[in-house]
Amino acid sequence: MEQHSRKQRINSWYEVYSNDVFNYAFFMIGDREQALDIVQDTFIRAYNNLEKFEGGREKSWLFRIARNLTIDYIRKNITLANYLSFLPFGMNNSERSAEDIAIFNESEKQLYLALSKIKPSFRDVIILRKIKEFSIGETAEILDCSEAKVKVDLFRALKVLRKELEKEGFKYEAI
Repeated sequence: MEQHSRKQRINSWYEVYSNDVFNYAFFMIGDREQALDIVQDTFIRAYNNLEKFEGGREKSWLFRIARNLTIDYIRKNITLANYLSFLPFGMNNSERSAEDIAIFNESEKQLYLALSKIKPSFRDVIILRKIKEFSIGETAEILDCSEAKVKVDLFRALKVLRKELEKEGFKYEAI
């Protein structure tokens, strides 16, 4: 593929999907600067590997790249012991900016805190299906699993999330 058309294709994908990729990365790790780095790395990796893209859903392919980069970041930089304090509304808010805190209204804060307390695989499926609104097929593609696993994990994840929200006293209409 010609370099100019590769660049145009990635640029158009960036215009359409970069905000969604950022939101996903931010929800997963809670660090604005690192989420921006993941967005940049996602599109660089997509550009460098465009010949491996076999057509189909570019959004799913980009999210799979972003997910892998996010998981790599978490494995390399965040120990389990300090994961919750690393999140914007975890125990250590001293390094969070007013802008970070202003992003979330009270309900979103409660949801975000509850999400931060469930296991990453459940958090992934909830974010992809319910927040980013990927289809079951797209979610399965991003997570590299079967559609049946996505359905089962989503059912279990929502059950765990509801319990976590109830434990925190959060009233919800529907999750």
